[in-house]
Amino acid sequence: MADLQEASITLPSDPASVTTARRYVCGLLADWGLPAGAPAVDAVRLIVSELATNAVLHTSGLSPTFTVDVRLERLEELHIGVTDSHPRWPRQETAAALQQDSGRGMVIVRHLTAESGGSLQVTPTDAGGKTVWIMLPWAVPVG
Repeated sequence: MADLQEASITLPSDPASVTTARRYVCGLLADWGLPAGAPAVDAVRLIVSELATNAVLHTSGLSPTFTVDVRLERLEELHIGVTDSHPRWPRQETAAALQQDSGRGMVIVRHLTAESGGSLQVTPTDAGGKTVWIMLPWAVPVG
């Protein structure tokens, strides 16, 4: 396998695209050697679902599409980024927000990312939007 594997997909900001994004990423991970039953698959599936849902629901119509970028670097670290063109960045959730029925997606993403030994970062795009990146250790043994 090469030192760098990359793939991306751009989807309409429509609720049906969340399923497409999730299936796309999980299919790539399987192609890149992550077994379907690996614990990381469930974490990635939920993280991608939450990030794609945020890109659809919280962009107030200012982002007609969103893009999912996936990179595997040197069989060591998996990067997944979800980009939209809305300028508002995810909020840090307060204790009160955790008690609400919705709005906990980023709490879930942060928790799963940290639990998997990874990190999260938000970067601006040149067009005024943002990309929410998660970086996770690659969970496939080399050998």
